[in-house]
Amino acid sequence: MKTDVLIVGAGPVGLSLALELAHHGVRSVVVERRARGDVVTVRCNHISSRSMEFFRRHGLADRVRQTGLPSDYPQDVSYRTATTGVELSRIRIAARGDRFSDRDTGVDADWPTAEPPHRMNQIYLEPLMIDAALARPEITLLFQHDMLDFVQDDSGVTARIAAGTGADITVESQFLVGCDGGASRVRKAIGGRLDGDAVIQRVQSTYLRAPGLIDAMQVPPCWCMFSLNPRRSGNIYSIDGKELWLVHNYLRDSEPEFASVDRDACIREIFGVGADFDYEILNIEDWFGRRLVADKLRDGRVFIAGDAAHLWVPYAGYGMNAGIADAFNLGWILGAVIAGWGGERLLDAYVAERGPITEQVSRFAMDHCMKMAAQRSAVPANLEDPTPEGEAARARMGRETYDLNVQQYCAAGLNYGYFYDKSPVIAADDAQPPGYTMAHYTPSTVPGCRVPHFFLDDGRSLYDAFGTGYALLRLDPSVEVAGFVAAAAAIGMPLAVLDIAPKGAVGALYAHPLVLVRPDQHVAWRGDASDADAEGIIRHVAGYQNKII
Repeated sequence: MKTDVLIVGAGPVGLSLALELAHHGVRSVVVERRARGDVVTVRCNHISSRSMEFFRRHGLADRVRQTGLPSDYPQDVSYRTATTGVELSRIRIAARGDRFSDRDTGVDADWPTAEPPHRMNQIYLEPLMIDAALARPEITLLFQHDMLDFVQDDSGVTARIAAGTGADITVESQFLVGCDGGASRVRKAIGGRLDGDAVIQRVQSTYLRAPGLIDAMQVPPCWCMFSLNPRRSGNIYSIDGKELWLVHNYLRDSEPEFASVDRDACIREIFGVGADFDYEILNIEDWFGRRLVADKLRDGRVFIAGDAAHLWVPYAGYGMNAGIADAFNLGWILGAVIAGWGGERLLDAYVAERGPITEQVSRFAMDHCMKMAAQRSAVPANLEDPTPEGEAARARMGRETYDLNVQQYCAAGLNYGYFYDKSPVIAADDAQPPGYTMAHYTPSTVPGCRVPHFFLDDGRSLYDAFGTGYALLRLDPSVEVAGFVAAAAAIGMPLAVLDIAPKGAVGALYAHPLVLVRPDQHVAWRGDASDADAEGIIRHVAGYQNKII
């Protein structure tokens, strides 16, 4: 069997990569150990805004947003003394049925995007993505197939695949990408290892059915509910908005093993219910919080992405979402190289761009994990007391939980603020990108940043107007761009020229007559056509030369 790209792993990251490659006309074979329909875990419960922008690009955003929790179920985050106890604070996030309406008044309602975040579990997302992949003729999905080993040379990669119901098969491809999880066989085969902090947290996690839990609550349910009390702290995620829940019990330093505490007793403390409350355990999902980053993302024609490349505390689903960002980045790069217009330096860009971002996000996650652990350990003994002192303690804890955690659940910086300042295919200028933080985002056209979003006069998102290749945004229609168009045509690079007229504060961000945008919506270059070396710029961003002449 021959293909352009062999992808190992059909989770959200591998499927995202296959979809992005198909968007560029690239064929892929995706091999997956599991049978179709087998979902390993209910791990991820959040789809970031940046991932939703990716799904919009592929015509999937509406289907994703219509899936998951009921349309009127709040996607808030609530902090309580127990699930059924007194509420301390609540981070407001719109129900999916309230998005794009006057009822969307939550903390992320004013984000600069056409696609705000969406809360739904991975068990609902994966089947939707599989259906989308199966609908693309460029994608071949092989379930119950396991990549055993591979060899590569200057012309391609040859992999041996164990078929679940027959003899081994051989797949020949130009490139191979391991999206095969934390225990990645591909990472190990290229000599990569995970470095960092192996264990920074232990979480006893239980997927269960509790039909009577909502009726037992004092305040309305929502997507995520934290329990903070002197006996046991944890949180629960609503999976279906009715009776399915994922319960996280955060073990203390004095509880070194998952079996150190009684699971049932801890669940009841987190819920705030007695021995007569009924629930059914569906699966044990215990996990370690880690901060591990691969020391090697590429070896020749072989790459790794997602959990194969990085593992960290999965707060707010940013493990999966970072993996989708990896796939978005690598997908257009491989598409350009396979199409023949991308140079060797484009392949180098994947490591140069995603490596530093991976390291930064891993530290964001670890830092927030440590702050949350400190907050849990500081729960006052009188938090539940029906006294003025207890009321004051609850008010203080409510403020503190909100102020700390709105950074995690309203992480505009994490969504949009990362930039590629060390890329070999970004034509940098003298300006510095805005600082990258988890919570705060400052839009910018500095090369390497996500191009500032706005809606066009016809109501479309700016990103909807981009093609499959580069887009040259022109602020003044009289500016001559024939040199750029000719240079792109000379190497076969798809280039769309788009005249734009952003207004107000967004318009002020576009201070240069021309802004060149990559397929992944990051700025590649900005400047003035009058003194620009159009051919040098195009060849630089396409990966053919290391500087602009």
